[in-house]
Amino acid sequence: MNAIAGRPGAVDVHVHVTPPPLLSGPGREDRWRPSVFRDESGRQVRVEMRGRPMSSIVAELSRTDTILDLAGRRGVGQLVISPWVSTLPGAMDPGAAADVCRVQNEAILAAARRHPGRVAALGSVPLQDAEVSAGMLAELMRDGMAGVEITPRAGGQWLGDPALEPFWAAAEELGAVVFVHPASHGLGLDVLGDYYLWNAVGNPAETAAAAAHMIMAGVLERHQRLVVVLAHGGGVLPALAGRLDRAFTVRAESRRALAAAPSVSMKRLRFDTVTHDLVALAALADRFGADHLLLGSDHPFDMGTDDPVSDVRCLGLTQAQEEMVLWRNAQELFAGLASPA
Repeated sequence: MNAIAGRPGAVDVHVHVTPPPLLSGPGREDRWRPSVFRDESGRQVRVEMRGRPMSSIVAELSRTDTILDLAGRRGVGQLVISPWVSTLPGAMDPGAAADVCRVQNEAILAAARRHPGRVAALGSVPLQDAEVSAGMLAELMRDGMAGVEITPRAGGQWLGDPALEPFWAAAEELGAVVFVHPASHGLGLDVLGDYYLWNAVGNPAETAAAAAHMIMAGVLERHQRLVVVLAHGGGVLPALAGRLDRAFTVRAESRRALAAAPSVSMKRLRFDTVTHDLVALAALADRFGADHLLLGSDHPFDMGTDDPVSDVRCLGLTQAQEEMVLWRNAQELFAGLASPA
């Protein structure tokens, strides 16, 4: 593991990778597969999805060794890799979605295994069918994955939908990490089509809506050992704690599935550090505790964080708290990472 100032290298838990076997090519023309174009030196120069250039991808997407080298220059020694959400089969029928997930999981796990102790992996499951997802999750955990990345909805179901109960029960029982990442749909609002708002506003709003739905449906209250990590600092969810509690107080429908205030369940969540706002990041640490924060960069996207380690070190945390955020919390949650010396 890389080390900085005598400390273990940090762990970046928010890194998207599409390994080469998942890229489009001869015999692999499926519409969910991206294409990567390189120059003569092998440097990635362009990524396309269904023939459309992905200008938001500004760094290496498919070569894990290259990503590790870049991370090391930023004080990060270990990675938790997960699929690019645009390749997740949330809109497919359950059978096709399961097939895509199996192909993705095999490639992502293989990429992690090529870097033992330095890379852990999160896979994907077809949430359209919660029973199949539960079984697939058990297989992934046996194979050495740490859990799965999911989007706020799949097959029209938001995360609090009762149909997903078998998946949540399995995730709790297996000790799987469930990483919730927005699906870049912009919530279908026309206003988000301008000024890159689908990403700057739509993504954090989508995460908040999904997490709030899960909280109000009682998922976290029923499954108190469930490990759920929200991308992008939870989006705008932390700012809604008081409003959700108020709804719980004054509206019967907000109490239908909950015994305690929503803010109680919210404190069971974990959050990555991708906020682009040190005040907001400090507020996360203050409200939820340093033990609930995990370092993230959102590599390789333009809305990622350029120097996540420095962001954390600017917060004025104690050394113990800083170590929690930079690597200790991740070491406790993710299988596949070597313990620091």
